[in-house]
Amino acid sequence: MQGKIIKGIAGFYYVHTAESGIYECKAKGIFRNQKVKPLVGDNVRLSVLDEREKTGSIEELLPRKNALIRPAVANMDQALVIFAAAKPKPNFNLLDRFLILMRYQKVPVIICFNKQDMVSQEELRMLKEVYERGGYRIHFTSAMEETGIRELRTILQGKTTAVAGPSGVGKSSLINLLQPEAGMETGDISKKIERGKHTTRHSELFALDGDSYICDTPGFSSVYLPELEKEDLREYFPEFQEYEPNCRFQGCVHIHEPDCGVKEALMEKKISPIRYENYQCLYEEIKDKRRY
Repeated sequence: MQGKIIKGIAGFYYVHTAESGIYECKAKGIFRNQKVKPLVGDNVRLSVLDEREKTGSIEELLPRKNALIRPAVANMDQALVIFAAAKPKPNFNLLDRFLILMRYQKVPVIICFNKQDMVSQEELRMLKEVYERGGYRIHFTSAMEETGIRELRTILQGKTTAVAGPSGVGKSSLINLLQPEAGMETGDISKKIERGKHTTRHSELFALDGDSYICDTPGFSSVYLPELEKEDLREYFPEFQEYEPNCRFQGCVHIHEPDCGVKEALMEKKISPIRYENYQCLYEEIKDKRRY
């Protein structure tokens, strides 16, 4: 039988099959021996051990489209990163770290600012401008007022999407609006095995319809940068590229060099100061890390 891992916790994997629902499975020892760990989102072949109890064994991992490092999930088409427009105020440094990580892992990102009802139209325009210049798709929602949900569902149509964001931004509320049965599905698994009840650090996959899935991932309060050289960081800020031909020096990193096209664009307000300041901070962080 073939299925998809929708949750993994404490060595148990919950595999959804089109034919017979969810099976609680253990992975064969061969995966451990090969140092391969099944991930949420993996497509697998399983053998049924007990049809009545819905238990099985994962026999084979089918080829992956991709496997993300953080969050640790597989076969994602895109990432939806959710931040609040207010309460809490957006942590742009944290958001930029996540965008760098997703770009490093070659996963397209949609940025969703929830709680749009708590800020002015001018603040929403500013948020949109900061990231649209970098080529990112921006979407605004209010889980409280249930606005922007229909459009968000369209963005997710036909894709498997990793949903991520820090705690307190309304991620769970949005997921429950997108898939009202998400809480019920979680409850079913928790009833099946007590191990799932009190654990918060796991990823879980939910079907929106026949070909659309969302993968809820643990909230994050920090994101470590991938192993980049400081000279490579500029490639992760796409809005710089238009102005780099105006730099006097080839290989300009846009920090201390004179006649820098990117810094000129910054002065002319063609590049967001928020993004540039984060670029500077992250450049120094990578530089300091390499020093030690």
